[in-house]
Amino acid sequence: TMVASTTSSMFATRIAVKPRQHRATTTRAAIDPSLAPPTTRVAPRNPEGCPTVPPQDLASRPRRNRRSPTVRKAFRETILTPDNFIYPIFVHEGDDNIPIGSMPGQERLSFKNGMLKKVREARAAGVNQIVVFPKTPDNLKTPCGKEAFNPNGLAQRSISLLKDTFPDLEVYTDVALDPYNTMGHDGMVRSDGVIMNDETVYYLCKQAVSQARAGADVISPSDMMDGRVGALRQALDDEGFTNVSIMSYTAKYNSAFYGPFRDALASAPRPGSEDWKIPKDKAEYQMDPANYR
Repeated sequence: TMVASTTSSMFATRIAVKPRQHRATTTRAAIDPSLAPPTTRVAPRNPEGCPTVPPQDLASRPRRNRRSPTVRKAFRETILTPDNFIYPIFVHEGDDNIPIGSMPGQERLSFKNGMLKKVREARAAGVNQIVVFPKTPDNLKTPCGKEAFNPNGLAQRSISLLKDTFPDLEVYTDVALDPYNTMGHDGMVRSDGVIMNDETVYYLCKQAVSQARAGADVISPSDMMDGRVGALRQALDDEGFTNVSIMSYTAKYNSAFYGPFRDALASAPRPGSEDWKIPKDKAEYQMDPANYR
């Protein structure tokens, strides 16, 4: 009896095994969507009342390059990234940063403390080009602006410090005499109020060479004197600075929009006197806003 019972128990165990399941069927397209037959696209409908016309015989259809966001991006000519920007910094000799009243949020940066911090912030945002504007102490300003090419001047020391601290930083400089002369003009002023062109260009060349010696990568003449770009190029090349670039202000206008900039550098034209006439603005050499060229 015990044997029979054991045998029955074994048999019961065998027949309790789950029956084999059938494998689910699937399609090749479900495994690889690329094998699916193409979807039949529904033709777009014209609005009611639209005329039926033959297509124009056009060899060129510029709208092909505007048909989708992807295509428009591919053919876009102008793209702005942080690499395209140049950050302006206004530098002064003091220990603290000084707010610029006419430029909310902007400051004259301390050469000793604020300048390097601000440049680090710009670099962290992807901007690795800066242009230096020095606020020259009033006691160093002269009628001819010789401080512009002082090898130990604020601009030159700022350039050297920036290049020593950030060797890959692209440093631009401003070339003009207005931050350095007592009359607030981009050139030397004769007693009859005439801005002296060729004499000014001579000093601008000395200024540019001194900036290049300090480590400037690009000089930026903003003076609007006639013939200065060619003269600057020759002066730089003669001193071996063939790789220093020139970014010319080719269209600098006699505009009130420069007011805040002149506040930042205290470089606005000064009042004249009976003995020495000083033009009240820069219309004699900057572009007339009413003109295209």
